Amino acid sequence: MIFLLTVALFAFSAPSFTQDYKVKKVGKAFSHPWGISVFDNDEVLITERGGNLFKVNIKNGSRLKISNLPEVFNVRQGGLLDVLVDKETVSERKVYICYSSKVSGGSSTTLMAGTLKEDKLISKKILFKSNNVSESGVHFGCRLAILNDEIFMSIGDRGNRYEAQDVNSHAGSVIRVNKYEGSTREQKAYNSWPAEVYTKGHRNPQGMAINSKTNEIWVNEHGPKGGDEINVLKPGKNYGWPIVTYGEEYWGGKIGQGITSLEGFEDPIWYWVPSIAPSGMIFYDKNMFPEFKGHLLVSSLKFKSLYVVKLENELPQKELVLFKKRFGRIRDIEQLNDGSILIISDEKKGGLYRIYR
Repeated sequence: MIFLLTVALFAFSAPSFTQDYKVKKVGKAFSHPWGISVFDNDEVLITERGGNLFKVNIKNGSRLKISNLPEVFNVRQGGLLDVLVDKETVSERKVYICYSSKVSGGSSTTLMAGTLKEDKLISKKILFKSNNVSESGVHFGCRLAILNDEIFMSIGDRGNRYEAQDVNSHAGSVIRVNKYEGSTREQKAYNSWPAEVYTKGHRNPQGMAINSKTNEIWVNEHGPKGGDEINVLKPGKNYGWPIVTYGEEYWGGKIGQGITSLEGFEDPIWYWVPSIAPSGMIFYDKNMFPEFKGHLLVSSLKFKSLYVVKLENELPQKELVLFKKRFGRIRDIEQLNDGSILIISDEKKGGLYRIYR
């Protein structure tokens, strides 16, 4: 289906103006799609939380189901989550997948590398498995990004908020390992943390993007009732959860002492009260939508919307909400080389949509 919509971009220009967009649903429905990554100019990879991975043709909607995937812990928020294509590989495409794996005592957030050959994942290797094993079905994190020769992966607190401050635990952290071997031998350990821990004090980061202008890694993360955040990662820094937060308990009332800023912890560069439940995130750097270029696009699960966070001097200043309740719970977002925007909706019968001009 193809339809047009008109959006007033009041927050981005004076005087205000309107702009037309085209939106097309690509192919058939997916069951709770979670992650999307561009494979080439015409194809993307999409995960389903239940354990499936598909290669999808953007032009005609056809799909190829990938075999030889790992078994996943598909309980509540767990399952096959993010997927990331290494764009530096061409002849044999290297693919990274983040998922919840079954282990003794529950499940663990796990990172696997493999090579995609036709319809099969081969040369599989587990690069990392988190040590915060839990029977809980929530807060896996599991968003991926590559910077230089390292791959970064977010890990949630698995519903145990206090473990996010445990110096021995991977809970509530962003880890980084060598993208080829998973080794941490040459990495500096921070604050007596495990060597692969890059930052701590996160609740449930589900958006991650590289700012190509500054080479910084940005994450967004779920707060509880309020307190969703955007953070710029600095190695060895602690982002405060649950000691420092703008959120409240779901049943009302402050968390801990209700502290929103404290020396020794990093403040978010942007936060939402009430929560929007952010998930996917990209820096838009194409030309199809010049009004978005140089700004941050964030998908919202709760409000089923796309947030355009305008940056000035590489810091958020204001935001605009688009496509409210148009697609369902928007789980992840990508951009194609032609500048069109891809989103996936995390529903029982979710979909892949292309936004273009």
